[in-house]
Amino acid sequence: MDVSAYIQANREQFFADLKEWLAIPSISGNPAHHADVGRSAEWLAAHLRGLGWPTVEVWPTGTPDGPGLPAVFAEWPAEDPDAPSVVVYGHHDVQPVEPLEEWDTDPFTPTERGDSLYARGASDDKGQVFFHTLGVRAGMAAAGSGAPPVTIKLLVEGEEESGSVHFADLLRERRDRLACDAIVISDTTMWSADVPSMCTGMRGLTEAEVSLYGPSTDLHSGSFGGAVPNPLHAMAELLARLHDERGRVTLPGFYDDVVPLTDEERELFARLPFDEAAWLRTAGDSRAAYGEAGYSTLERVWARPTAEVNGMWGGHTGPGGKTIVPREAHAKLSFRLVAGQEPVKVQEAFRQWVAAHTPEGIRAEVRVPGGGVRPCFSPIDSAGVKAARRAMERAFGKEILFTREGGSGPEADLADILEAPLIFVAVGLDEDRIHAPNEKVEMPLLLKAAEAAAHLWDELATALR
Repeated sequence: MDVSAYIQANREQFFADLKEWLAIPSISGNPAHHADVGRSAEWLAAHLRGLGWPTVEVWPTGTPDGPGLPAVFAEWPAEDPDAPSVVVYGHHDVQPVEPLEEWDTDPFTPTERGDSLYARGASDDKGQVFFHTLGVRAGMAAAGSGAPPVTIKLLVEGEEESGSVHFADLLRERRDRLACDAIVISDTTMWSADVPSMCTGMRGLTEAEVSLYGPSTDLHSGSFGGAVPNPLHAMAELLARLHDERGRVTLPGFYDDVVPLTDEERELFARLPFDEAAWLRTAGDSRAAYGEAGYSTLERVWARPTAEVNGMWGGHTGPGGKTIVPREAHAKLSFRLVAGQEPVKVQEAFRQWVAAHTPEGIRAEVRVPGGGVRPCFSPIDSAGVKAARRAMERAFGKEILFTREGGSGPEADLADILEAPLIFVAVGLDEDRIHAPNEKVEMPLLLKAAEAAAHLWDELATALR
């Protein structure tokens, strides 16, 4: 039986099992559901054992200061002890479901409508983890083998949706068990069902809050306005200086470490059927595209770093007038980072930039919440990416293009701690409404992904030697 035939023969059981897993409300961000995250891990572990995985373990996480939420590890060794090893990463925790009234069906009662399966976690990320369980079996059945051509190590995290707070420590603790030649990520999207693609990178993130302080109390603007520094005026001027007339961020050295787009990547991005007017409608009916000059909208979102003012406040904001010089002003900012940039370095550059641009008579404070999230990147000419592209083309029967993603995750920690390259193989869609009410996944795409995964192990067995 070939790969496709095996997948179709096992389709009904695959989706029945997936629905059972999706019914567990494993919301990591809500302490009331932490027991459900544990149930989700135990369910997956039991299911993998039932499918014949030789090694299946539930790994606890946490520190002496408090427990974390469990991850699941499973390993299926190759028959050849010298075969490459591949870690497959995903997560079994899910986002909160509020506002509940906007769901058409119960988020934890998986519901089919046409080719779509609706449930929280259907796309992000239980469905995309689950297609690997079918792909591994399909590949072995087609080869008539009791083991895959590479050693597969499945690592399914339980805290991704709440910041992966213990994940880096888990990777360091279990580094020997997770040693590998490549890491497959199945927690992203592709361009569309009709235009399959591979992600090759995700942006990083760091945030900051800046506060400016002037007089020790609010002052009467008639008595003191125009005669002492106004913190809100200073804040407005400071934030206006954050970008130049070409939309570039003005922090010294901000672009020094950025890995530039290659001509081939830009050409492949340009081949995607991007309708900017339609995209603007999805962007809250925005009236115009904006950003760094010299780059397309897709290049700005995927491969260029940004600085955004997320909020600004101070002084009187209640009803009616209040003629004052406010004593303080505040703003929150976020920086999306791309390959080559380090969050801590950007944080320090921002501190120095604020100090250099704070006017006399104003005191500035900059606070950053932690070390940030580092960006990750996979060159399109790497052996692993080429192998995965061939596997997806075998499954989809057409050319696979490339994208990147503007969001952030723990992928950089995986690559750095395990010292292995990343390969993105995923079939989520933007219209899957991940993190929103009525999340869904396209069931035919999950089956295509299982087929691609089955071919992937053959391709990597050769490419990674």
